[in-house]
Amino acid sequence: MTTNESPPSGSSGQDLGKLEENLQRVEGLVQRLMSVMGKGRQVPAALQGPSPELYSKAAHAYFTEVVNNPTKIFEDQVAFWGQTVKHYVDAQQMLTQDAPPADDTPPDRRFSHEMWTTNPYFHLIKQQYLTNAAAIQGAVSDLDGLDDGEKRRLDYFSQQIIDMMSPTNFLATNPDALTLAVETEGESLVAGLENLVADLEANDGDLVVSLADKTAFQVGENLGTSPGQVVFRNHMFELIQYAPTTDTVQDTPLVIFPPWINKFYILDMKPQNSLIKWAVDQGHTVFVVSWVNPDASYRDTGLKDYIDDGFMTAIAQVKAICGTEQVNAVGYCIAGTTLSITLALMAKRGDTSVNAATLFTTLTDFSDRGEVGVFLDDDFVDGIEAEVENSGVLSSFYMSRTFSFLRSNDLIYGPAIKSYMMGKAPPAFDLLYWNGDGTNLPATMAVEYLRGLCQGDQLATGGIAIGDEVASLADITTPICAIACETDHIAAWKSSYRGVQQMGSADKTFILSESGHIAGIVNPPTKNKYGHYMNADLGADPDGWLEAATRHDGSWWGRWDGWLKSQSSGTCPTRAPEDKGLGAAPGRYVLGG
Repeated sequence: MTTNESPPSGSSGQDLGKLEENLQRVEGLVQRLMSVMGKGRQVPAALQGPSPELYSKAAHAYFTEVVNNPTKIFEDQVAFWGQTVKHYVDAQQMLTQDAPPADDTPPDRRFSHEMWTTNPYFHLIKQQYLTNAAAIQGAVSDLDGLDDGEKRRLDYFSQQIIDMMSPTNFLATNPDALTLAVETEGESLVAGLENLVADLEANDGDLVVSLADKTAFQVGENLGTSPGQVVFRNHMFELIQYAPTTDTVQDTPLVIFPPWINKFYILDMKPQNSLIKWAVDQGHTVFVVSWVNPDASYRDTGLKDYIDDGFMTAIAQVKAICGTEQVNAVGYCIAGTTLSITLALMAKRGDTSVNAATLFTTLTDFSDRGEVGVFLDDDFVDGIEAEVENSGVLSSFYMSRTFSFLRSNDLIYGPAIKSYMMGKAPPAFDLLYWNGDGTNLPATMAVEYLRGLCQGDQLATGGIAIGDEVASLADITTPICAIACETDHIAAWKSSYRGVQQMGSADKTFILSESGHIAGIVNPPTKNKYGHYMNADLGADPDGWLEAATRHDGSWWGRWDGWLKSQSSGTCPTRAPEDKGLGAAPGRYVLGG
């Protein structure tokens, strides 16, 4: 076309200019993509999926079923063929009929676009995908010859394949993405490519989907803002004491040990849902441990170091600062497990420094490891052991990836579709920002935890060796309040309950919160969102306990505060944190310094 010719019908100079601009952007993005591709870490095969042995056993079990019960297999196949033909006929009829065929599939937000039910092409794709998924699930469910653990793992990993192959994960079969691409004249696809390249560049070639707008948050500015001072620091942690907001405080101070798998500010996200601020406002002198994010120099740091240089040191510091003989302690997740070990060791030593202990979503009995257990067999743990032997730490990359795959549609595929196919910026969501702000685990500690606790279940079955001492649940005599979460996919509540049952404490309280590992704990009373269950009788099995439990509306926080105050020795004048020249809260370690 010469400069004197008019643009083709249906286009304009402005449209062509935009197209040319997008093509130039794509060319630059492709160059950046080629530059960053291949720079990512080489993930060991052992950490990519279960060992081939699991699939070999499944294949053998399936072919055995074919030989022993060919009629059942043939019936299943005929039913599958029948469904497939029906989907094709329905799609054909949609071309000539105004009303779409009845859709009796269960609600699924992946298929919320109207074209999944009104367009013959997408209707056929959706129905056939769901039929294929049901066929795979049925085949796995019907397998014999596998033990319960193998069956559970096969079910989980086959579901991962099903979820990965969802038609919504591909541009050509995603009506939301295609519609947006047409509406924006391809702008959404270019923006999606920009998001993809940006994520690769930000993670040195590793593809990690951004779940939140990282520019929207800054720890210490709009997250983790409760006022306080760092009052102690060593190579393992910073101890933060928070400024009081009441005229008097409980005499027994409260020290919180968050998990070192993530950062402590999950308990101080913003004033409205900060458990730390809330506890301060109830009249507690609150201390929080902020763990260091270890690098390879921490290779030999083990559970004993976390106990001696972490838990025991923090407790001693809080006692010295407050001038008390005892503290109340809280352990969250893995920190709750380690606090339980610490309590057992203290009881054997005659150390009564912990007056009462609270356990948030804590596993101490690992006989049933819940959903996360699919990653705790030897094939994965052998791979982790080899990885940490080589690198000195278990990188946060692997931890984040593992937990994300427990909710892959919500934490991997859904965000990737919005970001890479639709070109949308990640949301300014504080919880997802925290979720992506992970930490490493020291090599020795990671192996001890995985081998001795997760696989060996030593704390509940004879005791776990910590140096020259052995700790078991029966050794614990401290009053215990344990909070578990009903839909927790990391620390199954029934396992948490079984662990508390085995503790030697005469004073034990168990609370079951609704919701999951985070939302069930970060559940402020003002929201009145999730309820909780109570039952003082811990003699029954978990199902029996829940059946006899009473449900209460709203958060468990107030009930816990009452329990804490019942364990305190009274009140005293308020305690303000001293400025020791170590900096203000949230401290240095949480920022990576």
